[in-house]
Amino acid sequence: MKSIIPYISVFCIVLTFLSCGKESAKNKDQLVFRYNESSNITSLDPAFSKVQSNIWACNHIFNGLLQLDDSLHIQPDIAKSWTISPDAKTYTFTLRNDVFFHKHILFGKDSTRTVKAQDFEYSLARLLDKKVASPGGWVLQNVENFKAKNDSVFEIKLIKPFPAFLGLMTMKYASVVPKEITEHYGSAFRSHPIGTGPFQFKLWEENVKLVLRKNPLYYETDEKGKNLPYLEAVAITFLPDKQSGFLQFIQGKLDFTSGLDPSYKDEILTQIGELQPKYKNDVNLITGPYLNTEYLGFRMDGDNKAVMDLRIRQAMNYGFDRQKLVTYLRNNMGTPAVNGMIPMGLPSFNNAKGYDYNIEKAKELVNDYKRTTGDKNPIIQLSTNASYVDIGEFLQREWQKIGLDVQVDISPPSTLRSAISTGKVSFFRASWIADYPDAENYLSLFYSENFSPNGPNYTHFKNAEFDKLYEQAFKGTDDKKRYILYQRMDKIILNEAPVIPLFYDKVARFTRKNVTGLGMNPLNLLSLKRVKKN
Repeated sequence: MKSIIPYISVFCIVLTFLSCGKESAKNKDQLVFRYNESSNITSLDPAFSKVQSNIWACNHIFNGLLQLDDSLHIQPDIAKSWTISPDAKTYTFTLRNDVFFHKHILFGKDSTRTVKAQDFEYSLARLLDKKVASPGGWVLQNVENFKAKNDSVFEIKLIKPFPAFLGLMTMKYASVVPKEITEHYGSAFRSHPIGTGPFQFKLWEENVKLVLRKNPLYYETDEKGKNLPYLEAVAITFLPDKQSGFLQFIQGKLDFTSGLDPSYKDEILTQIGELQPKYKNDVNLITGPYLNTEYLGFRMDGDNKAVMDLRIRQAMNYGFDRQKLVTYLRNNMGTPAVNGMIPMGLPSFNNAKGYDYNIEKAKELVNDYKRTTGDKNPIIQLSTNASYVDIGEFLQREWQKIGLDVQVDISPPSTLRSAISTGKVSFFRASWIADYPDAENYLSLFYSENFSPNGPNYTHFKNAEFDKLYEQAFKGTDDKKRYILYQRMDKIILNEAPVIPLFYDKVARFTRKNVTGLGMNPLNLLSLKRVKKN
């Protein structure tokens, strides 16, 4: 009779192997970070990182000269150091020598190579190339020239001093790309990206799923010297319906979701902006200032007599309770904008009080306007989109109480943007999200040489004193003095009221309890290099 002991041994080994295999697969899944991108991704080429969905994806794949920390302080990235000339017009960057591009057969026998200054010369020139047609060329509008001095030194010369320039160089537009790969793929580089970032491209089934894998050559380490990133992979789905994406998150199929949508805001948050009790054991809420000012704008050279009058614009600013708006329509995810256009989160935020709720003052201004002009029933049309109907109708009711007839007109977002740019609407809903962490980005909305459609001054506001201060702010390199000028400009905007600031937005991020290290920043940039799943 043959012994059955060897068979039992083999059976145990197989069982052990299968068990280990399942455990290994489970561990691998624990290192995959999953989120949904309802806005879809149109390109993985950083030259086209114009919208948040593209920016987030490109931030996983690419690096630039500089980066921002979560407090929006400029930090080294591929440039390990830099100097600025005394006239504030020449920036000289010294590069690291240990940053490698993701592996690709076109690099030759080593399948990769280090980043050199010539790569930045090529990458920035590509932003200006009409054949590429990047929407990011504007970040170089103050640049006279740039060149690689040698393999490790890159120089940029400006036409005139521009203190916010280093902030521009942190944008994904300014990422480094390899010439041999981009020229091989041409426009198809959008779906075959090669960068230097913490994650590298694996597959993209458009409208379905994008998968990125850990870059084993990534140069950054944590405080203990451990290589980043910690995750093995990032998986992004593209469900267009935000409510469906939210349900996937609640069911544990996604690790992260961001922002609030009317379809689920009351489901997950209480009226005061806290997690609903039923989600507190499974979900973390991360909030903080977001560099986004939500506002209403008046066309200052339009044909509506009422909005051209300062009394009406000030009355409308006084005539509603911003805290009530934020509490009941935003679940407290925002801060009432009573301090001007510069949002909370920027060091030049203006603490001067602007327009608080004062219904008696608002009525007095409206009555004075009606009495002196003979316009007994001024009609004002607010142009907005469907996502802001609730806010529009709330304001309509509040302004009715002060004697103003405000009608709410709804347009598709693209139609509204076009109408605002070309001056076809006299009063409109808008928002301004910072492109870079400097208040100049907001104040440029009111500089007279930036009149739309050729610039972002959609209100066509013009004020000689404002223009003078705006130009003066570029002449020095002392941040504190510049911030004082910014605050003086913001005060002019408050006094002249070409806009009604509504609220300063907040970042609202939701993660599963096993996610750590995500953090948040006022630009709402998604960085996953320090994220862990426990």
